[in-house]
Amino acid sequence: MVAKLTDVAELAGVSPTTVSRVINKKGYLSQKTIDKVQAAMRELGYKPNNLARSLQGKSAKLIGLIFPNISNIFYAELIERLEIELFKKGYKTIICNSESDPIKEREYLEMLAANQVDGIISSSHNLGIDDYQRVEAPIVAFDRNLAPNIPIISSDNFEGGKLAAQTLEKNGCKRIIMITGNDNSESPTGLRQLGFSYHLGKTIPVVKVPNNLSNLRREMEINSIIGQYEPDGIFVSDDLTAILTIKVAHQRGLSIPQDLKIIGYDGTEFIQNFYPQLATIKQPLGEIANLTVEVLLKKIAGEKTNRDYVLPIALHPGNSI
Repeated sequence: MVAKLTDVAELAGVSPTTVSRVINKKGYLSQKTIDKVQAAMRELGYKPNNLARSLQGKSAKLIGLIFPNISNIFYAELIERLEIELFKKGYKTIICNSESDPIKEREYLEMLAANQVDGIISSSHNLGIDDYQRVEAPIVAFDRNLAPNIPIISSDNFEGGKLAAQTLEKNGCKRIIMITGNDNSESPTGLRQLGFSYHLGKTIPVVKVPNNLSNLRREMEINSIIGQYEPDGIFVSDDLTAILTIKVAHQRGLSIPQDLKIIGYDGTEFIQNFYPQLATIKQPLGEIANLTVEVLLKKIAGEKTNRDYVLPIALHPGNSI
């Protein structure tokens, strides 16, 4: 049976009003009374109703995070940094894994709105603009165009694509291709492809390998791509797919970087610690998390924010180039 506020009051030997004052830290109370009420709450396993408190005009101090795939190492590291930064600012997080499913994303968005969260950070992108414009809570997007009034935090994807092209070109590659996921040119992430093609100044094969395929299927796709184009340089739009590409290249008897040079994108701590041989374009994860939280808190406070925030990228050289 779920404990109620009146149960806490009865066990502590105080009035329900006193229990409410302890929970809301309102008015003067002796330390003895506070200790009795808190001891009763612990004994009964009573949890204050944050939603009810928010309906009384109090902030629930909750932030919703909606991400398309929390098992992806880049998203996992970013979510961890966001949670740590938000906790420092006095907020708890609700993590929503949309799995790139528009139905699931919509239900999570509706759930967060119904629970009156103070704000939302989203990197999911399956819903229309209207879905996000209907939400009253302040929203900040990471790497996604959600709606015209929602700020976007991203790394400099266009310059990242250019830097990848420059790096492969500088290292003598002549038959260069790009392997990307499901993103399009309207997405900030899709700017990597535009920057890559812009620098090379010619029609470069850009081949999509959908992220929702199994690893076995993706390996088959990558194997077919290498066989068809016979590249000597590949830019891969994320590090995990770049590692998979190296695996397939080795299975084909190719030597990295002598026969084939590969550069990825993201540069997470996981890559730097456990796969440092991969050359990659590094996104500034710490700065992204800090800026995202800063902009969201400004929106919560009703302060003016910019539409776009673009952070610089850097090259982690590795030895795959």
